[in-house]
Amino acid sequence: MNDARVLVVDDSAAMRALFCDVLEQTRQIEVVGTAANAAEAREQIAQLRPNVVTLDVEMPGMSGIEFLEEIMSTRPLPVVMLSSLTQRGTETSLRAYELGAVECFPKPLKATPEQFSKTVSKLGKIVLAAANSNVRDRPRHRDANAQDVPFSWNGHIAAFSASMGGIDALTALLGHYPRNCPPTAVILQTEPSLADVFIARLDDALKCAVKPALDGAALTQGTVHVAADPARHVVFEPGQPPRLRLLEREPVDGVRPSANLLFGTIARGGVPAVGAVLTGLGEDGARGLKLMREAGCHTFAQSRATATVSQAPAAAIALEAAEHELAIDELAGAVLSSCSTG
Repeated sequence: MNDARVLVVDDSAAMRALFCDVLEQTRQIEVVGTAANAAEAREQIAQLRPNVVTLDVEMPGMSGIEFLEEIMSTRPLPVVMLSSLTQRGTETSLRAYELGAVECFPKPLKATPEQFSKTVSKLGKIVLAAANSNVRDRPRHRDANAQDVPFSWNGHIAAFSASMGGIDALTALLGHYPRNCPPTAVILQTEPSLADVFIARLDDALKCAVKPALDGAALTQGTVHVAADPARHVVFEPGQPPRLRLLEREPVDGVRPSANLLFGTIARGGVPAVGAVLTGLGEDGARGLKLMREAGCHTFAQSRATATVSQAPAAAIALEAAEHELAIDELAGAVLSSCSTG
């Protein structure tokens, strides 16, 4: 893994100092410079050649979003956007993903010491992963396509996991879903408020329904259930129809909701299913996907070449949990083919 050479861009001197201190507490991260605005950042990028930029959304003059668009259209670099968690902030974060940001991270403006400590660790991991991310070959975020192609369901359910880069990957994958898509459960590791806006947008854009995962939700044809609540796990409950159950219990391997837990309960449920690990940090999903494969399910991983962050799919491939490694558009076709009678 390459070291991260970071340029911190923020109009607040206090925030620049804060993030420099936060990032330099993480091994393999060096803050090579700071900038207060887009003009300074433009010069610093040319002189210092950072391999990742943290960029404040709200800056005087050229905004962070405008500067992000400039970076991605002229000389693409991995960019981590830093923003508030207001309604406006989450809408702006989705726009940042559309323009090519690797990740959007909430500023810890009112964090307790314990929360701030977690922020230090999480932001460091994100920035290091961003420095090693794929900003050129990954599928660029695009509007979800409202598909309504002929599809005959064979009874298989689908389950996906995604974290860093997941907004892009899920937009591309679910954009291929028809109105009567297979019942689908998704674990998405992202900020809950951002997930809510993302789910609402997909529900408007796609022919199928996209809903937040709720306790007792029936897995029926035509609906995608997205779990992003960091307070509760999601598990599979067999039945006619099968259902999702939400559990309040400790994180599994430091993660909640856990893809390993969801995938494992699907495997133990003995139902025909297809699973896929998409772009993301860490190894969550690999062990659960392995259980699905051993139970006779079809299993896939997003190709490391097209994943924004390849850690999660690489873990699934290393464990031989995935039968096939596919680019996201190919993966969408393979999932629908596995769930079709055709």
